[in-house]
Amino acid sequence: MSETVKPFSDSVAEYIRACRVKPHPESYLISVLQKVQTEQGYLSRESMDEVSQMMQVPVSQVTGVATFYHFFQFKPKGRHTVTVCMGTACFVRGAGKVLEKLSEVLKIQVGETTPDGEFSIEQARCLGACAMAPIVVVDGRVYGNVQPPDVVRILEEHGLKS
Repeated sequence: MSETVKPFSDSVAEYIRACRVKPHPESYLISVLQKVQTEQGYLSRESMDEVSQMMQVPVSQVTGVATFYHFFQFKPKGRHTVTVCMGTACFVRGAGKVLEKLSEVLKIQVGETTPDGEFSIEQARCLGACAMAPIVVVDGRVYGNVQPPDVVRILEEHGLKS
């Protein structure tokens, strides 16, 4: 089943056209993909095909660049992104158990989105707040010293229905 293609906004389409007429237009591929992802939330197969056509570069090159860099997403994220730090300090202070509880409550795994599109779970290598370990970040809001029993309360603050 194919996804519905969202057309690029005028500003993204114009940016792609402007890159296309510069010397070495393929060197702008990363920035083009970043603009598309910022606008659409992720890179669909169809949007990468469209970038390929508009920039006149092989789709294999677009896909290769997109899959090489970890910051590109290929599935839509939920309205709320829940990130658990798995750095050393967080891990030894129980981040794994917090992540298990999140997965249990939301019924999804890391990298997945709830069927209603409300929540996605991610993990990070280190969020740099080791003194507050374990750390959970929801939509940019940092929660420190999180333990499994705190998970439901935190999710309810972001719209989880009990």
